[in-house]
Amino acid sequence: MKLVTYSPATGGTPRPGLVLAGERIADIAANCTAPGVDFTSMLGIIRGGAGARAALDALAAKPPAATLAFTDVKLHAPIPRPAKNVFCVGWNYLEHFEEGAKKLQDNRELPKWPVFFSKAPTAVNGPYDAIPFDAEVSTSLDWEVELGVVLGTGGKNIKQEDAMKHVWGYTAINDVTWRDIQRRHGGQWDKGKSLDGTCPMGPVLVTADSLDPNNLRVACRVNGVTKQDSSTKFLYFKLPRLIADLSLGQTLEPGDIISTGTPEGVGFARNPPEFMKAGDLLETEVEGIGVMRNPIGT
Repeated sequence: MKLVTYSPATGGTPRPGLVLAGERIADIAANCTAPGVDFTSMLGIIRGGAGARAALDALAAKPPAATLAFTDVKLHAPIPRPAKNVFCVGWNYLEHFEEGAKKLQDNRELPKWPVFFSKAPTAVNGPYDAIPFDAEVSTSLDWEVELGVVLGTGGKNIKQEDAMKHVWGYTAINDVTWRDIQRRHGGQWDKGKSLDGTCPMGPVLVTADSLDPNNLRVACRVNGVTKQDSSTKFLYFKLPRLIADLSLGQTLEPGDIISTGTPEGVGFARNPPEFMKAGDLLETEVEGIGVMRNPIGT
């Protein structure tokens, strides 16, 4: 099952929709009811638990006559405004770890624990929206294709063997990064990762029962040229470990988003380094989820 958050092309409040055959969308709020469930937002649906899912299943089994075409709507990030920061993972593909260490001339050892950081909710962007570019702020704009995991059940101190039971679905994310800003603030990553519009997400949210996350192709292109091309089978820390470690002493909640790390091929590690500029087109693809196309610049 695939879901989107959309609004009519002419404007209006974003609302969740169920993706049907033939690239049609059914308005979920207009066609689903369940006690205590808010069907007007993706977060409301995720928080609605089993009752919300039963209503979605019923809608998928018997779609309404009135639907919308993809061409008649604007797609937003599946969760346009997360309740809190997007959790991110650094150095989670072995080849990316090695290319970064080589570029930075760092003889670091392979990590025993995942590296976590976050992106602010205001960084979240739509799958086809422009990524802001201001040369007075920075000109070292880099790409990072990643698989996004959306939690459906919260928890604290989650065991690895139970972790995947907490997953609601998957989406595509690009952890767009301003590299010089990332470096100038003492090596911490928050600022360089959290500028407005630097977390495009989408184009859909795929429910966990509809997608095996363990061997998905992840790819990134700039102006049609492939920059990254790998598979989630090469994740260094697998999803159960990420969820378990992130939840140690920290309560995770329904709707929380985890961006699971990027493979090799990022711009700063190339020789010479490559960065995006205004007018470029960034394409982010995750198998089974789709392709995002974000122009650089307003």
